Amino acid sequence: MSTTKIKTTQLWGKNKDDLKKQLVDLKTELAQLRTQKVAGGANSKLTKIHDLRKSVARVLTVINATQRSQLRIFYKNKKYLPLDLRPKKTRAMRRRLTKHEASIISEKQKKRQMHFPQRKYAVKAEA
Repeated sequence: MSTTKIKTTQLWGKNKDDLKKQLVDLKTELAQLRTQKVAGGANSKLTKIHDLRKSVARVLTVINATQRSQLRIFYKNKKYLPLDLRPKKTRAMRRRLTKHEASIISEKQKKRQMHFPQRKYAVKAEA
């Protein structure tokens, strides 16, 4: 049974199987402490329960972060990214035209610019 807080730096070096095993251990220990609390255990169990809950969260965070980083590597040169790996931004920004789409000029517009260019006026500036 682990009674000390788990440091996240220790977790980053572990592989997925070790993390899953540690998660199961932490959850069983948490369940035991909760039953002891209901049975009328000491108030010192409350801080241990708090620490265990936070440790479970840390382990899950490391598991999810490593999984997401592996997915990012997998989808690196693919045409499409899963929605949860795409940049969030705002809804309006996601629907905005890309730089390439915005710079495209239609044939009709090209002809119009060629045949009717912007007029240049020679206006004397007053000082």
